[in-house]
Amino acid sequence: MDTGKRCAAEFIGTFWLVFGGCGSAVLSAAFPEVGIGLLGVAFAFGLTVLTMAYAIGHVSGCHLNPAVSVGLVTGGRFPIADLAPYIIAQVLGGIAGAGVLYVIASGKAGFSLAGGFASNGYAEHSPGGYSMVAALVAEFVLTFMFLFIILGSTDKRAPSGFAPIAIGLGLTLIHLIGIPVTNLSVNPARSTGPAVFVGGWALAQLWLFWVAPIAGAAVAGIVYRAVFAAKPVEPAKTK
Repeated sequence: MDTGKRCAAEFIGTFWLVFGGCGSAVLSAAFPEVGIGLLGVAFAFGLTVLTMAYAIGHVSGCHLNPAVSVGLVTGGRFPIADLAPYIIAQVLGGIAGAGVLYVIASGKAGFSLAGGFASNGYAEHSPGGYSMVAALVAEFVLTFMFLFIILGSTDKRAPSGFAPIAIGLGLTLIHLIGIPVTNLSVNPARSTGPAVFVGGWALAQLWLFWVAPIAGAAVAGIVYRAVFAAKPVEPAKTK
């Protein structure tokens, strides 16, 4: 399939991830009496990836994340020539998702971006007050593990058809760990969308949510390819 159609799929998929995941945090997490809380938000992010994996996995591979695309490049699963178009589509999709969410959220009396709008942050902008170093380590390690799950579950030797479930549940688990630390990113496009609307501190801290996830993903791709990738079968020797 041509690059344009694959990038369109990445745009729609990343839109859904940001709108669904961040939307659950902004609109539903603390809704009176029936709020979904941290557990619900974690599942929402996992469900966006799970549903899109089945919807567009056969079209674009369903990366929805610049860090995932980088990790697949270093893991030998994705051509570097397609990396820039994918990242552009993902970031634009993330901003569009946050934009639609802003239109909806701002329709309620008393809405304010001062609540963070599901932006990622550290130090005074960390939900649990975690330091920049803690945030950097968390985002690196959790993205490493997310890519490891992706690479392993999509390996040709893995059971077929179950990868979206493993990846979706993996992202849910990662959110359960990381939301208190940074609101959890592991995805530069997801971080960029809300930060564009919040501005100020969210844009100032955005660098960490590009650097740490991309570094973690790149290292995971290198490690998986070097240690766990299937070795080519050598032809039988004839006497």
